Amino acid sequence: MDYQETLETSHKNIISDEESIVDSPAKRWLSWVSDLKIESWSTFITLIFALYVRWTVGLNPYSGYNTPPMYGDYEAQRHWMELTLHVPINRWYYYDLDWWGLDYPPLTAYVSWICGKIGSILDPTWFALDSSRGYESDESKLFMRSTVLICDYLIYVPAVLVFVNWWFAGNSWKKRELAVLLILLQPALILIDHGHFQYNSVMLGLTLWAVNCFFYDHDVLGSIFFCLALSFKQMALYFAPAIFSYLLGKCIKNDIRGVMKLGITVIITFGIVFYPFLGTLEQISQVIIRIFPLQRGLYEDKVANIWCAINVIIKLREIFDISLLAKISLITTLFAILPSCIYLGSNPDKRYLIYGLANSSLAFFLFSFQVHEKSILLPALPICLLILDDVFWCSWFINIAIFSMFPLLKKDKLILSYFTVWLMWNWIGSFIKKDTKPIILKYLSWVSLHNLLILLSYLSYFVMALIHILEFNIPPPKRYPDIYIVLNVIFSAGMFTIFLLYFNYQQIIPFLIKRKAE
Repeated sequence: MDYQETLETSHKNIISDEESIVDSPAKRWLSWVSDLKIESWSTFITLIFALYVRWTVGLNPYSGYNTPPMYGDYEAQRHWMELTLHVPINRWYYYDLDWWGLDYPPLTAYVSWICGKIGSILDPTWFALDSSRGYESDESKLFMRSTVLICDYLIYVPAVLVFVNWWFAGNSWKKRELAVLLILLQPALILIDHGHFQYNSVMLGLTLWAVNCFFYDHDVLGSIFFCLALSFKQMALYFAPAIFSYLLGKCIKNDIRGVMKLGITVIITFGIVFYPFLGTLEQISQVIIRIFPLQRGLYEDKVANIWCAINVIIKLREIFDISLLAKISLITTLFAILPSCIYLGSNPDKRYLIYGLANSSLAFFLFSFQVHEKSILLPALPICLLILDDVFWCSWFINIAIFSMFPLLKKDKLILSYFTVWLMWNWIGSFIKKDTKPIILKYLSWVSLHNLLILLSYLSYFVMALIHILEFNIPPPKRYPDIYIVLNVIFSAGMFTIFLLYFNYQQIIPFLIKRKAE
């Protein structure tokens, strides 16, 4: 089998067969739409339903809800609107750093300024300097929730629609509509942005717009979009190695002069975004320090990555100083992303760019410095985009990702939303019931591995259920008050390591087959 046939087998054939869509409420809904001859309305109905789910989750508490003195991420976002409205731009990264000092790149600040400007027209008390701290009126909360929803539907949702139209070109409308439905109802992003309260959909949407541009060979425009994603949230760096490898490989393969053109594009884009903060070296340093706070240590809260899991046994932060831990983290992250980046650069295939994004971001989540629970949303984006290509593994990953964020969502009093949206997504797609052979068996002759993987997946769901049952019924011992969080961390980190190996395998094997064929 040559390389092109391998690609067709591992991707096109998987997504073109309408019968491969597992019988589920989603499939029955699309069949009903087809019977009524209202296919042209299906996308609109999906968008309305996705909006309803988001808004319903938004009716629940959020990060820091009614919890003085510092409140939480909701107050941080509200305060940045207040800050950017009243403080001179050259003081944005200096002003009262003890009260949610600005620590995201400038594009976040600009968006905060726009939202604050509109909100202050409605009611100036929402964003009055200093005196509005901890402000939580019903009207201001309605406005704040609306800004997240509007940003979501202005940037992220259109990017998903464009992606689906390219990725599933030539496939049935049912396939495309099912993909839109499952991607837009992905629970992790909904729970964090519309429950916990953040604007991750802006960063993820800009990244997806970059990918869409790459798909249509608009590499300069795609580079601008990705620079904007980085300028909104620095965590978009998780995707940078894959995108860099893809573009470099493409330039080497087609026209090496494209490297200079893309480099100039990046410099100009960042120059425009960061221009107000380039006045002095001291000011530039302050922005960098705020965006990359290395002084906070290897991690703050317990998160499902390798370092937190190891720290249960080996107290890394007590044995090593911060600078050494940062170097260790950097080296291990580079080694983890290296295979994927090398193969993507050697074979800049558009479809395998998605696997490259998944591998790069998941490696960063597992091994990089100062990771937060919410950062699992980054690998969740490309992996969810593959949901109909590899239902077994992608749905499995999303379920583990949601579970890994439970301690954060529990702290935000979002337990009901957590279970409702999670179970709804699995019910709509009937993922856990789907008993088909994972794609890995297309390259392995050890057929019994199928049963082993199915057993492992069921075992993982059992472990998640067991941890939840114990946590809700048996108080943790006084000596180990965080025992359930630690169990979550160890289990989730182990599973994410398995996923990293698998998605690297999925990206690399076709490349090796190509080399062998040549």
